[in-house]
Amino acid sequence: MQKTSLSDLEVAEEMADAARAAILPFFRQSNLETSNKLDDGFDPVTVADRNAEKAMREVLAKYRPDDGIFGEEFGQVSGSSSRTWVLDPIDGTRGFISGTPTWGVLIALGDQDGPFLGVIDQPYINERFVGSAEVALSTGPNGTTQLKTRSTSGLDQALLFTTFPEVGSAEERAGFEAVARNVRLTRYGMDCYAYALLAAGQIDLVIEAGLNAYDIQAPIAVIEAAGGIVTDWQGGPAHEGGRVLAAANADMHAAALELLRNF
Repeated sequence: MQKTSLSDLEVAEEMADAARAAILPFFRQSNLETSNKLDDGFDPVTVADRNAEKAMREVLAKYRPDDGIFGEEFGQVSGSSSRTWVLDPIDGTRGFISGTPTWGVLIALGDQDGPFLGVIDQPYINERFVGSAEVALSTGPNGTTQLKTRSTSGLDQALLFTTFPEVGSAEERAGFEAVARNVRLTRYGMDCYAYALLAAGQIDLVIEAGLNAYDIQAPIAVIEAAGGIVTDWQGGPAHEGGRVLAAANADMHAAALELLRNF
């Protein structure tokens, strides 16, 4: 039976706190052991990733034992409810092992239609971005701030972010570059922090490919709560991953989508 002493958002924040405590002792440690998940390529994982997901699952076992869980490191567990928590303990492990503070903890709660609550947490900077139907807030060194996306309308004024310059396949790279050629500024390598910046009204677009559900569900909930739009490159749902377009507003989304649909 579910323990209802905490709201879903309070449970999510307790999970984020638990993940912070599990991760921070390992950040910027020169002796951190790293394993590679891939035979061809580099997809790192550390003890911090695994410990953080374990810590979050312990919180769910206490407060939401009936809900399902889908985590990057320990897979999927079905629940008896229609709800699933989607967890990425460290989104941006490449950045984590490099010492950059743009990785984050991703927590989403949703159903078959997608996420309706999300948390993007950056433990080292002490920033947290939360979004749901009831709330769209960031907390950090400057206090608590309402999340609201930008109103930029012209693609030529847009600030575009992506995690990798080598986006997906050659065709997907071409799609990304078709948009990048038309914007004011393009920046790379930001992982989930780019989505947080979009929700916070700092940038206009994030375009990526090859994502998993646990990479994008928390950002979807946060961005939509702040007034933005997240779809795939054809304008359809993006919560299962794949090709993703996140935009600050409808005009910006339409302008980028017109180019990406060709790919």
